[in-house]
Amino acid sequence: MAKDKDVKTNAMRILDRNKVAYKVNTYECDEFIDGVHIADMLGQPHDSTFKTLVAQGKSGGYYVFAIPIDEELDMKKAAKSVGEKSVELIHVKDINKVTGYIRGGCTPLGMKKQYPTVVDSSAENFSEIIISGGRLGSQIFLDPQDLVKVTGGKFESIIFEQV
Repeated sequence: MAKDKDVKTNAMRILDRNKVAYKVNTYECDEFIDGVHIADMLGQPHDSTFKTLVAQGKSGGYYVFAIPIDEELDMKKAAKSVGEKSVELIHVKDINKVTGYIRGGCTPLGMKKQYPTVVDSSAENFSEIIISGGRLGSQIFLDPQDLVKVTGGKFESIIFEQV
């Protein structure tokens, strides 16, 4: 398959199917370090740029959490938000097997299965947030309300509070 940056990802096709307005940004990405590095390279704000984390609950179920790139997931709040006793982030080597995506290209949209999704409530402060476009070097800009609607997710406070 061609590595054409203009080809739509599963995430973009899902947004199209749901008639959701979004913008795409592509950039060169030879090596993925982390979302903060990418945002800094592109001059983007950290608080409205979201990373996607996947965790497994004590029950064995998988859950998707979207949080600002420079924040840390509060595991207790995350577990409570999905009705689990505890959750643990999946190992990097398991990301592709569970989601169909690779590290740095993981997005809440278009995974192998639609897992329960929680977007940090700070996203509600923005009319537009940035998430991965579903491959390295691709971003999607969209209304956080649309992200929650399309994923069947919800907003909840799932990051450590700033003191």
